[in-house]
Amino acid sequence: MAFFLGLVLGLAVGIGIVILFVRSENSRAGADSELATIIAALSKLSVEDSRKLLPAEHYPSWVVFSRQQKLKWLNLELMKIWPYVNEAASELIRTSVEPVLEQYRPIILSSLKFSKLTLGTVAPQFTGVSIIENDDSGITMELELNWDGNPNLVLDVGTRLGLSLPIQVKNIGFTGIFRLIFKPLVAEFPCFGAVSYSMREKKKLDYTLKVIGGEISSFPGISSAIEGTIHDAIEDTLMWPVRKVVPIIPGDYSDLELKPVGILEAKLVQAKDLTNKDMIGKSDPFAVLYIRPLPDKMKKSKTINNDLNPIWNEHFEFVVEDESTQHLVVKIYDDEGLQAAELIGCAQVMLRDLQPGKVKDVWLNLVKDLEVQRDRKYRGQVHLELLYCPFGMKNGFINPFTNQNSLTSLEKVLKTDTNGTEDVAIGRASTRKKEVIVRGVLSVTVITAEDLPPMDVMGKADPYVVLTMKKTGTKNKTRVVNESLNPAWNQTFDFVVEDGLHDMLILEVWDHDTFGKDYIGRCIMTLTRVIMEEEYEDSFPLDGAKSGVLNLRLKWSPQPIYRDP
Repeated sequence: MAFFLGLVLGLAVGIGIVILFVRSENSRAGADSELATIIAALSKLSVEDSRKLLPAEHYPSWVVFSRQQKLKWLNLELMKIWPYVNEAASELIRTSVEPVLEQYRPIILSSLKFSKLTLGTVAPQFTGVSIIENDDSGITMELELNWDGNPNLVLDVGTRLGLSLPIQVKNIGFTGIFRLIFKPLVAEFPCFGAVSYSMREKKKLDYTLKVIGGEISSFPGISSAIEGTIHDAIEDTLMWPVRKVVPIIPGDYSDLELKPVGILEAKLVQAKDLTNKDMIGKSDPFAVLYIRPLPDKMKKSKTINNDLNPIWNEHFEFVVEDESTQHLVVKIYDDEGLQAAELIGCAQVMLRDLQPGKVKDVWLNLVKDLEVQRDRKYRGQVHLELLYCPFGMKNGFINPFTNQNSLTSLEKVLKTDTNGTEDVAIGRASTRKKEVIVRGVLSVTVITAEDLPPMDVMGKADPYVVLTMKKTGTKNKTRVVNESLNPAWNQTFDFVVEDGLHDMLILEVWDHDTFGKDYIGRCIMTLTRVIMEEEYEDSFPLDGAKSGVLNLRLKWSPQPIYRDP
């Protein structure tokens, strides 16, 4: 009996041990599987994901997140071969740069050539390299370069007065990023057909000009003329998206050359709350807009005198060569008459943020400097309306600023002379955007307003809206809604518009009083969006008010064009 009992107990204990062992192994296997899943997920984390999980201050000092690799080995080799590079590059620079300087030579100079050109004994230093992974058909490499050199550069400057000046370029300091593109990839050594190079970014370019045997300040205008020539030559020949293509294997590489890819239609609408730069009165603001900072590619608005809230409503057109890297810059100045204009503020918009074929309405805060934004002082805002039109865009898109749409009667008269033949000169002029005429009927439904500021002692207001077409001065007015900060009107007004692309709709909200009226705020809008979309509904914040928006519905009905049979 005891034997039987011991056997039963032994079997029970053994089975229990086996069960515990199996459960332990299953638990370990599950833990290992879970750990493997976690490790696999961690291995897929990007640098950005890692930064989100753990802020930079919690990493040890030896952890560095950088796409750039150090190039000490390259700098050592460059130092060895620099004397030979100097000799070879000097002649290449002379033959390639002198024609560019001649092209941008200002009118006050009769000639601008190098009399001496050597790069000195100090080699540039490459501080980093990164690979841009955005194109499977080639390899894009960016090299960051720093050069505090001692070159011997002497310009032989001839003036219109017959005076020849030897001007030395000294104390050159340069920091920038060069882009190298090895494209296309081919199955033939060295495995790429051509190399394209460009200056992707110019972080710093410092130098001084000195007349040998004298001071350049003794010759008014010479220093600024030469500096402007150097600036323009660099911007138009080396700065991305401009690039130089060097064939390695014989072939046609015209597709690598710089080509326009689209048109940016930019409308400078208005600015508000500009910083006053005048001691007496108010600033006289004007704007300068550009994608590439070259004199013949920069656009200037008219000057609005004595106004810190100017309305321009001016349209400009810019050629786009690379929407992924280029940006539109707008700078607001105070016109000082005969003196140099004073910068009020500047702003920029990246073209990659624009949806092709869609109007983007933006308010941009003005800053003191686009590169170094340490100054957070409020300088006002600028209002832009932007439309990017890539070449070859389809899907029924029509750019309203082109003259490819139906001609109005006025355009037909302007474009055709009395003999029924097209006047070539007028035909060319009619392609300008300011001469494109779009006529129609604008229907504006003032639906509601929300969160209007209180205007009386009871914390209420009696609001109404005045609608005005700026060019014609045609006005309409809603009814008054008593004692409401969230009034509903649902009133529709029609305006006959003769020039839709260059007119503006102004909506002013007023508080009705027994003995007068009090201004609340306003909305100013162009008609480009409604012309393109034909109908839309949106909310518009009130400028000049502490709070409040207007809810509107806009509809555009093009005026029929009757053509001669």
